[in-house]
Amino acid sequence: MAELIVSSGGPILPANTTSMRGNQLEPSIIIRPFTEEDAEQVRLLFVIVNRLLAPAHMAEAFEAYIATSLNEEIGQISQYYECRQGGFWVAVGGEKVIGMFGLEPSSPGAMELRRMYVHPDARRRGIARRMLRFAEDECRKRNRPRMDLSTSELQRDALSLYRASGYQLVREEMAVATSNKSLGGGIRRYHFTKQL
Repeated sequence: MAELIVSSGGPILPANTTSMRGNQLEPSIIIRPFTEEDAEQVRLLFVIVNRLLAPAHMAEAFEAYIATSLNEEIGQISQYYECRQGGFWVAVGGEKVIGMFGLEPSSPGAMELRRMYVHPDARRRGIARRMLRFAEDECRKRNRPRMDLSTSELQRDALSLYRASGYQLVREEMAVATSNKSLGGGIRRYHFTKQL
């Protein structure tokens, strides 16, 4: 699979270039397939983001969700996504994984976006939007003309991004059971879809 070099300021650039952000040079962001060398950084990014999302009264439930997800999915990215005929990618700035996302089939004509996270220190730079576009392009390459996704009420920026990117809300639910895909605990989940 090819790497996509994306300037955090906009256009696609040749490899090993930088872009201007304000008056400072900023390294390009590379979106590329996950490798086992990324495993520890992906695991840490997952834990950091989910702990930041956790309301104080749900800290224990989030820790259980994190443990379940690490055991069933995040701790075995390659195997998990390969056996589902999906894929997993990372956004890298320099040597650091600053974003991640996965895709797995949700129906014969669709892929589900999974685990799209951006490191808190790298937010508000358009990385999530670029990863979303990359995921949509990957769906098209796989002849899956629809992308499905879900997120929780706790992820307001994600909700805004999906709506602004043309995703249509298809249902809401109160997640009750904990799994590697849902915290449960009565958190409202929003399910979206988009024809590509």
